[in-house]
Amino acid sequence: MFTVAALYQFTRLPDPARLRGPLLACCEAAGVRGTLLLAREGVNGTIAGTRTGIDAVLAHLRTLPGCAALDWKESPAPKMPFARMKVRLKREIVTMGQPDVDPLAATGRYVDPAEWNALIEAPDVAVIDTRNDYEVEIGTFAGAVDPGTHSFREFPAWWQANAHRFHNKRVAMFCTGGIRCEKSTNYLLAQGVAEVFHLKGGILKYLEEVPEAESLWQGECFVFDRRVSVGHGLVPGDYDLCHACRRPLAAGDKLRPEYEQGVACHRCAAEHTDADRARFRERERQMRLARERGEEG
Repeated sequence: MFTVAALYQFTRLPDPARLRGPLLACCEAAGVRGTLLLAREGVNGTIAGTRTGIDAVLAHLRTLPGCAALDWKESPAPKMPFARMKVRLKREIVTMGQPDVDPLAATGRYVDPAEWNALIEAPDVAVIDTRNDYEVEIGTFAGAVDPGTHSFREFPAWWQANAHRFHNKRVAMFCTGGIRCEKSTNYLLAQGVAEVFHLKGGILKYLEEVPEAESLWQGECFVFDRRVSVGHGLVPGDYDLCHACRRPLAAGDKLRPEYEQGVACHRCAAEHTDADRARFRERERQMRLARERGEEG
């Protein structure tokens, strides 16, 4: 059994490039895989490994400037959910494309999972899911507004077009682990929304702590690793992944005529060129050969 740790920390990192090498070396020495992003605004990512390995990387991360109180969410995985370890330098640790947004200046009020149900059931509260459309499709909170965005960068434009719908409403926002809400709640505060709330720890913490019998969550939660989705108690879910477009697939989706393993699904069949599909088929062939040799890919 492997431990998966999802983490982020907004902090000032004046020279993230200098931190990349030692962090990658620590992860590789600990046998940890996944992806970590470094930017001037902080660190973000998901990693997996043994208990000892995860603890070693978390200890290293807590030595970074402003990361002594680093928080993370853990869940189990029966198999290693990542193929390799990557530490990437980025302009933002979660891309919103709004240079004036600064979660270190202000965010919405954090709401613990145990208090979330009471808040979102209040008649004067509008609940907004800040995730991408394909994430929302497989699960969300009852009654939540789906902006229908393909990426987080689209959220500000969606808000500008729809702000009138939330006049005189308190706004409660949520995402997978909390990081997107750090920026989206700061953005709404700057837009003049008086009361903005933020699910602390995101959906993952809610599914971990709130009993299923009391839960207002419907469906599963998409995660960005080989598990694809998790349910209540953070147990691995029932979805697979289209390796062409990285969107989740239910069992029935793989019976549709557009589906070809590793090459296309019904959502992306018209999005790729013949050259793309040829490349995907070759990638799938190489992965199959690696599996036959007993190698991980």
